[in-house]
Amino acid sequence: MINKFLYILILIFLTSCNLSKNDKDLSEKSINIFKKIDPIKKELNVDLKIKSLTNFKNRSFLNNKTNSNGNINFDTNFNRISNYKFSKIKKFESYQPELFFTNSNEIIFFDGKGTIFKLNENLKEIWKINNYDKKEKKLNPILYFAQIDNKLIVNDNLSKMYSVDLNSGKILWSKYSDSSFNSDIKTFKDIFFAVDFDNVLRAISSKNGEEIWNFQTENSFIKSEKKLSIVVRDEIVFFVNNLGDTTALDVNNGSLIWQTPTQTNTIYQNAFSLENSDLVFENDTIYFSNNKNEFFSIDARTGIIKWAQSINSSLRPTVIENLIFTVSNEGYLFIIDDLTGNIIRITDVLKNFKKKENIKPIGFIHGKNKIYISLSNGRLVVIKSTTGVQDKIIKIHNSKISRPYILRNNMYLIKNNGIAKIN
Repeated sequence: MINKFLYILILIFLTSCNLSKNDKDLSEKSINIFKKIDPIKKELNVDLKIKSLTNFKNRSFLNNKTNSNGNINFDTNFNRISNYKFSKIKKFESYQPELFFTNSNEIIFFDGKGTIFKLNENLKEIWKINNYDKKEKKLNPILYFAQIDNKLIVNDNLSKMYSVDLNSGKILWSKYSDSSFNSDIKTFKDIFFAVDFDNVLRAISSKNGEEIWNFQTENSFIKSEKKLSIVVRDEIVFFVNNLGDTTALDVNNGSLIWQTPTQTNTIYQNAFSLENSDLVFENDTIYFSNNKNEFFSIDARTGIIKWAQSINSSLRPTVIENLIFTVSNEGYLFIIDDLTGNIIRITDVLKNFKKKENIKPIGFIHGKNKIYISLSNGRLVVIKSTTGVQDKIIKIHNSKISRPYILRNNMYLIKNNGIAKIN
């Protein structure tokens, strides 16, 4: 009996040793699929020159339904900077309000109390209106704009939407939505599209504000303040929600064409921190990136991901011919091959700044072989796109400025208390 007992003890001991060894072998061979890839923080091919790009887009900031600004026929010597001042927007640091240009080359924006103003190209005021009561003004509404015929469509983050006559500034109709809006506005015929904080895309009549149809995507409990993006092309509306799900719908009835998730289920736990860039439609492809170190190229017809690259950026990319330009949140300018997704060149655009870790890129444009990059410290950096060499740094403000906007041959930048014009 004692011999049998000793035998069992020896067997258990040997088995446990083998299991420990096998577990160690498995541990050495296993791959951690949740391993975080660090953002790229070094230059690549800094001496590589790219060809001069001469394929220009005209009026790419007017009624742009694809968000593709491309190569803009713009250049400046920064000879003159003029300003239009308004009541400070307190939420300017956390939101991404957009300057709006009408089809008549006029400028629409708003101040910290929700007052909308219309300016001419020289920043001369034409009219002002305010559609908010005393309580709403104290909430500092953030406004988004679109144009249909001669009507200005307005949505805000307080759930209000209304229409304004662009000639007179008269309010044509005003309504409240079921949820606050958190996206830019895109249009199709007499319909406008917007995404609310519940990740619902709503198609709304510009005639009276009546909802025509809506499409509900997965909702998160925590709401992000990052503005969501919409694109309209060939009777299809594309949008991305705050969980990273990219969806394509028929503009006429809201029927689903495809939907492509870009995040794992773990994003539900940190959806508040996810920041997607604007969607860009070009070459039958949807391009966008995020602050989770992911850049996507998605086939616009099928929703299939063509390629994904490890680039950490929440800025709108620019596609010119077969090249993609983007700037990472760490301040590196990337040039990418459109077909393969391979990185061609990386340039540190903050190399001449002290304490650059405290500076964040806000947005950029490409114009006549120069890239203009706005920063969170109020500076505008000019980079030669052919060589990556820094051309100059211009001080615009003491704090965050918006990405650059181009109207004819003038550049406009939004500050928290004004608009700067450069010519």
